Amino acid sequence: GERILDIGCGNGYFGWRMLAQGAAEVVGIDPTLLFCMQHRAIAHYCDDLGFTLIKDEPQGAKRRSVVGAPNGGSEILLAKADRRDQAARIGNQTGGRVSFFLETDDFGRDFKAFSEKGVSFEEAPRTEPYGTVAVFRDFFGNRWDLIQPA
Repeated sequence: GERILDIGCGNGYFGWRMLAQGAAEVVGIDPTLLFCMQHRAIAHYCDDLGFTLIKDEPQGAKRRSVVGAPNGGSEILLAKADRRDQAARIGNQTGGRVSFFLETDDFGRDFKAFSEKGVSFEEAPRTEPYGTVAVFRDFFGNRWDLIQPA
């Protein structure tokens, strides 16, 4: 694989694609923090959590990036906070409660895979009447339940 330097990489989408096509290394340089953070969000949801990138569209100074949950679940818009009050709530939109649920058909497989990719679980897996569950935090601090229904 080639080693690639992508100057003006934007959100890093094409670098990510070059890696998928066999590049040994891709280094992206872009002067805007917005695009670097958006690429990190896409990489976390797609590479670490198994989501699929559905849309990644420029919209002037912003980008519209949408990821879809594994197994055809819901879609999530990855968007930068526009105002200070929005930014202050990143990772705490629900006052510390779990705000998202990622359902799996094989808890053991996904718990192991997520752990190996550095996903931070707050607890050991537990069995509840509704299924097997463990709480994890995404890259931005949002609390999620990884759950396999009973």
